[in-house]
Amino acid sequence: MSAEQQISPEADLKARIEAIESGYEFLLAYAAQGRSTDRGGGAGQEVREFLGNMEQALTGLGDVVRARAGQRGAALVAACGAFFDALEDDSRKARGAIRLVLAQTDISSQLVDNLNGNIHVRATLMDLFVVDEALKGEGSNGS
Repeated sequence: MSAEQQISPEADLKARIEAIESGYEFLLAYAAQGRSTDRGGGAGQEVREFLGNMEQALTGLGDVVRARAGQRGAALVAACGAFFDALEDDSRKARGAIRLVLAQTDISSQLVDNLNGNIHVRATLMDLFVVDEALKGEGSNGS
């Protein structure tokens, strides 16, 4: 990405949260369909797209959260380091679980239901809700 194409940490984080949250919501609906495979188009085809978008959004998530918090100052990043480390760890593990599902020939509703219940996927989502709410409306340099 060139310098003029870079987006702000705030916009980057917002886009990533949207991809993860909308993906999770789609997965909840997919899990309820009782499908044995994702083959055949429709929601079956979409499940891989949503999972791929989630996997992409989770990649480097810890760095983006730190950069967003850094807009409020280094003291906030230092004070919240343990929480940001936990978010990064959860997102790495959630990404691994998503990659495992994507590696399957068939993605069943049961497999997706199990992914939805995965503690790291859920923890990452909740971590992001905390970060989003804590930093909501705060511009760079605390403005």
